[in-house]
Amino acid sequence: MTPLLNPSPPAEESAPLQEVTNRRILIVDDNPAIHDDFRKVLSEVVECNSELLQAETALFGAQPETAARPRLELDSAFQGEEALQKVRNAVAVGAPYAMAFLDIRMPPGWDGVQTATKLWEADPALQIVICTAYSDYSWDEMIARLGSHGNLVILKKPFDNVEVLQLAHAFIAKWDANRKARLKHEELEAMVAERTRALEQTNRELSREIEERRRVEEYLSHSEERFAQAFNASPIPLSIEAVSNQEYLDVNQAFLDLTGYTREEVIGHTATELQVWAEPETQQQLIWSAEKQQPLRNLECTFRTRQGESRQALVSTELVKIGSKPYLLMLAEDLSERVQLERQFRQAQKMEAIGQLAAGVAHDFNNILTVIHGHASMLLMRLGTEGPHAKSVLEIRNAAERATNLVRQLLAFSRKQIMQFRNVDLGDVVRSISGMLEQLVGECVVLETECNLGLPAIFADRGMVEQVLLNLAVNARDAMPRGGRILVRAFKVTVDHTRAKVNPEARPGDFVALAVGDNGCGIDPQVLGHLFEPFFTTKEVGKGTGLGLATVYGIVKQHQGWIDVETREGEGSTFTIYFPVSTHAAPCLTHSTEELFNRRGTECILIAEDETALREMISEILKLQGYRVLAANSGPAALELWNREKRRVDLLLTDLVMPGGMLGTELATELRRSNPGIKLIYTTGYSPGAAGSADPLREGINFLPKPYSPNKLVQIVRNALDSAA
Repeated sequence: MTPLLNPSPPAEESAPLQEVTNRRILIVDDNPAIHDDFRKVLSEVVECNSELLQAETALFGAQPETAARPRLELDSAFQGEEALQKVRNAVAVGAPYAMAFLDIRMPPGWDGVQTATKLWEADPALQIVICTAYSDYSWDEMIARLGSHGNLVILKKPFDNVEVLQLAHAFIAKWDANRKARLKHEELEAMVAERTRALEQTNRELSREIEERRRVEEYLSHSEERFAQAFNASPIPLSIEAVSNQEYLDVNQAFLDLTGYTREEVIGHTATELQVWAEPETQQQLIWSAEKQQPLRNLECTFRTRQGESRQALVSTELVKIGSKPYLLMLAEDLSERVQLERQFRQAQKMEAIGQLAAGVAHDFNNILTVIHGHASMLLMRLGTEGPHAKSVLEIRNAAERATNLVRQLLAFSRKQIMQFRNVDLGDVVRSISGMLEQLVGECVVLETECNLGLPAIFADRGMVEQVLLNLAVNARDAMPRGGRILVRAFKVTVDHTRAKVNPEARPGDFVALAVGDNGCGIDPQVLGHLFEPFFTTKEVGKGTGLGLATVYGIVKQHQGWIDVETREGEGSTFTIYFPVSTHAAPCLTHSTEELFNRRGTECILIAEDETALREMISEILKLQGYRVLAANSGPAALELWNREKRRVDLLLTDLVMPGGMLGTELATELRRSNPGIKLIYTTGYSPGAAGSADPLREGINFLPKPYSPNKLVQIVRNALDSAA
């Protein structure tokens, strides 16, 4: 086949461009009938009707002869792979196709979009028409995959024959125009090459003069080179600007990284034009120091980046001369990361201090609440539920229980609470905490709850689940500064394999879901990927720690669950947490109050508790059950009682943290050395982890968290004494 593209003649011949037209068209479709339709349309020859021509001549006179339509060369391919091979072969022999018609659907091989991508890799100049009914790809999807390409036309089906014919001839004309432009470009390049050779000859004649000048300027050149290398390689942001018009002469890469601009955007422009400084007076101060020929050192200022962000820095300047003109050399030390780290450190210190305070307050409250609850329970037992003062005593006990929930929140906030997993009704958690949530979100936010009845239990720490709900409610409230609606839902859901593929952390199975939704501002898509990162926050400085969602994520992971986030900007967000349905057996029913208080014994119990009122109450309760009680206010005092009683003590009930230089765990270790079979019960107002217990602590077995009721105290003591060593 004769190549369509002939090499251009040498520039000196100045040969005219050859009139060569490429009329080669490739039709790619898996349907042979479509090929026939295209051939009928593109190979159509207009035949003149003689009678009609005579009539036109009689009416309008002799008509000029119509130029014959150029015949198009059509070629066919039935799959994308076949089309790619033909395009490669055509390019190889110098006879490329001018254009190609591609069908969007060509099962089972590549579709039109994939085929177009492959064809352009083989022939970037190929002009492509994709025929589609928009059933597989929308316009936006095709543009997203193919880009805004000058050689691409999307032709919607069904299309008009004349439209196809015009499109084909237009693309052929465009291909010829592009070819002529390339040939002209090659001709111009040849002329430039010729001129370049002439200039090179002239340069050789001037080389002797240049060499002499080079020797004179060699030292200066080396000096400038060293400065340029140091300038560009410096990790410190550097800039050089003219004193006369304040335009930037040069900047290094560190300066561009700091400000976010490109070199082309900076060079030749001023800091005022680019709004580099957050405070306009900064630039005036720099120029003033240059005019006074006074260096500037460690000026605190704020850069404004191209994206509008603020970056704090220390700026120093020095006046330098380049040639005979004065320039200002500026050095900037970026302090943004250090300031951010300091801010995060201060915030972490503040949160730690608040946590320590909350833990200390909660610990003391737990002791007080244990005493209140214990004495109220004993009074209620003595007065009976029908006594004249029974209602008041019952209200005191109920108030102590409500206060217990508040203390649990303080411990959850301070992260001093041990994880106590048990079967939990998620619906009951939502209902019990809804009152606190209403107070938390405020009057301008409407809180609604929807909890299905009979939800399966989840194996969870109730306090941690409450903390998750509190954090999500606070985030929802902050997303609605002008008020709105928060919907909290608890429901059962079965996740199948298809649904599990949506979230890489999801898995099939039965789950109980907790959903917290709002109709607030929504979440920016660019923020979604950072939601659960520690210290990441979109709130203003001082209004968010960036730890709320990170804490939620950690708790949910500990519970073997995951989080789905649905959001639309301006329409709100919904956080849905999936907890696996519990496979643990439900605990045995607890004994009634009378049964518990009838579980008596005669063993000897050693109590180590530093809170006097609590120690006396525990002693009274256990003595009422028939036990022999020894009580001490510290570890050393308890050890002294032990040494006096020797092996007559059957059980140690000790607080984990006590004054006197001995922890409860250390006391237990000392007692076990002489009596390995002694039974142990630990109690504390917050997490026992700080006491370093070597024993696995299990609530109801050997661990009694404060506050507790007399019933729980009697039950755990009897269970511990009756258990095997």
